[in-house]
Amino acid sequence: MFAPYKKEVLSITSENGREFFEHEALTKKLNCEYFFANPYSSWERGLNEYQNKLIRQFIPQKTDFSLVTPELLIDIQNNLNARPRKSLDFKRPNELFLNSKVVFKT
Repeated sequence: MFAPYKKEVLSITSENGREFFEHEALTKKLNCEYFFANPYSSWERGLNEYQNKLIRQFIPQKTDFSLVTPELLIDIQNNLNARPRKSLDFKRPNELFLNSKVVFKT
């Protein structure tokens, strides 16, 4: 999934779940660094937690994900990527990404 954007991926930070067991292969393919957040330290993945909060506006907690369609996920993705963000000077993520000039404020 990241292969077409290899040049833009500098690092990945994830939690320590089993689903990330192939992290070494991923970092070799993308030539990037991989970091693991400490357990129970959600603030170390702040952008990810914020994105989860936005997704929860569409899919509430305790939702049965077997009922969530790929089409709904694409709609959510498109909606969130078209939403202006304060951290991006109120530009839209899709607009910046498509122009390949993504600059995040810290």
